[in-house]
Formats: sequence, structure tokens, C-alpha cells
Amino acid sequence: MPHTAMKPKIAISACLMGAEVRYNGGHKASRLCSLTLTDYFDFVTVCPEVAIGLGIPREPIRLVGNPEHPEAVGTINPQINATRPLAEYARKMAAELDDICGYIFMQKSPSCGLERVKVYQANGATMDGGGRGIYAQAFCALHPDLPVEEDGRLNDPVLRENFLTRVFAYSAWKQLLQTGLTRHALTDFHSRYKYLLMAHNPVQYKTLGNLLGNMGQFDLEELGPRYFSELMAALKKCATRRTHTNVLQHLSGYLKKVIGPEDKQEVQHVIGQYRQGIVPLVVPLTLLKHYFRQHPDPYIAQQVYLQPHPENLSLRNAI
Repeated sequence: MPHTAMKPKIAISACLMGAEVRYNGGHKASRLCSLTLTDYFDFVTVCPEVAIGLGIPREPIRLVGNPEHPEAVGTINPQINATRPLAEYARKMAAELDDICGYIFMQKSPSCGLERVKVYQANGATMDGGGRGIYAQAFCALHPDLPVEEDGRLNDPVLRENFLTRVFAYSAWKQLLQTGLTRHALTDFHSRYKYLLMAHNPVQYKTLGNLLGNMGQFDLEELGPRYFSELMAALKKCATRRTHTNVLQHLSGYLKKVIGPEDKQEVQHVIGQYRQGIVPLVVPLTLLKHYFRQHPDPYIAQQVYLQPHPENLSLRNAI
């Protein structure tokens, strides 16, 4: 799929882009975000703790109390309570950042952590399971479909590819809404995402197909957001070697009448190597794309699965 000239916008914790905004005046620059991804995305940096006036350097805050509804208070002076200001700032930013297609949060942060943030009890012990950062929790509640991830998890190639696939899908949906949602456009969008959905979540793929099959029963204003929420939930599930192999086999089926027996055998051999973990996904995909260039198929040509993100990001070389 060709990617538009417009770079999708991603919000990011400012410290991850090298801004010296941490409580100790330091940063947590992520090489992936600050060096690699800047070519493909416009980053909007946010530091909620500085934004609500906590200053640099500052006394660190931590989560205390009930992990479901913790408070963010000063580690030395518990009279400092940042809970309400962080939540209010999150609501303000959720309204302002309505054009972003993803958000990368600082892990373990009492304001920005998405999960497993330490929550302290009165006796100083920490609760297992942990909580979520106050700002991240409030922001995500207002953007439930937005692809979000923590910086540390992006070091995992499968999670990184999954997150960026979702960012580009979110961006494509926004572009669709700008051109105007129609029943035809929605059906067309779904057909382009067929094999990507099949790789991520075969069950949800069928559910979405049924939803569109009965679209006459729904008002488009209701159907569009519902379809999109279910699409984003489906894509959140990471594709596996097994589900990718299933999709590769489906794609190879489109070639069976146009390539010879030796070429067919080679395709099957390479798909088998991928399934066994001998080669990464990019290998069978490159071979299939080679044959589809020689024998174009209009339905396959529009499939997002073949190129869900820019090739130069090399995201499928490691999965």
C-alpha cells in the first residue's frame, strides 16, 4: 500500500525524545523514537508533570493507596498531591491532541505508565500487579481506540510491529473519515484489511464481516465508530507464525493458476521455513510480491497486509 506524504502524528512522553524533564533533570531518550521513527512520524512531546507546574528538578511522586484508584503524592512530602491536576491535564490534552494516531508512554512512571506501575501502601510495601499512571489512565479513557504503547515494550520486535501497524491503520481510518464515510467506502476499507485482520485475529475478522453483511440494519453514524473500535481491538492481538502462515497460504492460492510447479514448490518450501522459524516473515512475503508483480491481481494489489507500514522501517525482518 502506498503511504501518504502526510506523516501520522504520535504523542510521546517528552523524556523519551531526550527532553531533560525528569524529576532529577535527566531524560530517558529512546534511540528507536528519537532517531529511527522521526523519519516516519511527527512526534508531539508531552510531560504532564512539568505541565502541571512540578518543576525541574522536583521531588519525585509515587502512586499510593488502592491500585484501582491510586493517588499520586510526593515521596518525601505526602502533602504534595498531583492526582487531580494530572487527571485534569489529561482531559485537556485528550481534547487538544485529537489528530494523533498513537501515543508512546514512559513506562513505570506514576503519571505516564500504562501498566505495572508500583503502588505503595501505608506500611511502605508495594502492591503486586501495580497500577496505571494517573495521566495515562485518564487520557486513554477518553481515546479508547487509540494505539498506545510503552517505550520498553517497543524493544520487542513483535510488539513494535503490532503497534506501528495499528498506528498506520488508525491514520488510514482518519483519512477515510476526511473524504467522507459511505457504506461503499466502509466495505472497500474492510476488503483492503481482510488479510491483515485474518493474520491478527481470524475470529474477529469473521465478526466484522458479519457486522458489515448486516449494515443495512444500522445507521452509518453508529456503524462507522463501532466497526472502527472492533477493528482496532482485533489488530491489538499480535499475529503469530501460525496465523501469518495461514494468510501466506491464502495469498499463494491466487498464484496457483499462473505459476509453474517448480515455482509453486519453492513458495511452499519458503512458507514452511517461515512457519518453522527458520526465516523471518519478510522472506516469504518478498517472494510472493515478486510473483504478484509478474502476475498482478487487483484484489491482492490493494491488500494492506502486503505493506502495512513503510518498507524501510524493516519491521518484518525480525518477526
